[in-house]
Amino acid sequence: MSLIPILRFYFVPKITVPEFGTFEIDQGKRLVLALEDNGVDISHRCGGNAQCTTCRVVFTEGEPENMTEAEKSLLQSKIEGGEESAKLVRLSCQIIVNQDMSIEPQMLVSKMDWDEPGKRPEEKVTPPPVWGSKLSSS
Repeated sequence: MSLIPILRFYFVPKITVPEFGTFEIDQGKRLVLALEDNGVDISHRCGGNAQCTTCRVVFTEGEPENMTEAEKSLLQSKIEGGEESAKLVRLSCQIIVNQDMSIEPQMLVSKMDWDEPGKRPEEKVTPPPVWGSKLSSS
């Protein structure tokens, strides 16, 4: 019996952030942690629990098609409250890196005049994710 080697290709996603550069990220990592671990002073005042929107980012490329129900609910409530900019953002605490992305963080600690970003988010998405489609752009 001969053994045939199995080749597995491991895709390493890249995140590009203006003024910070391009970083290779392990697949499956939360975007908020990928940013923070690579020197981007992204805010996450609620600890990455989809409650505050300070970890918001704008995608210029590679926006995921899925969205957690927690993210969708929070952004929808902001839109209904008249915050039109919520139609353009995503919450980095609710996004898993599985593809190349180019993003623009909207609330950096250094630009918000805060002492700290907030409690470090957990490794897994919190609250436990229920995945669905992202908000429509209309």
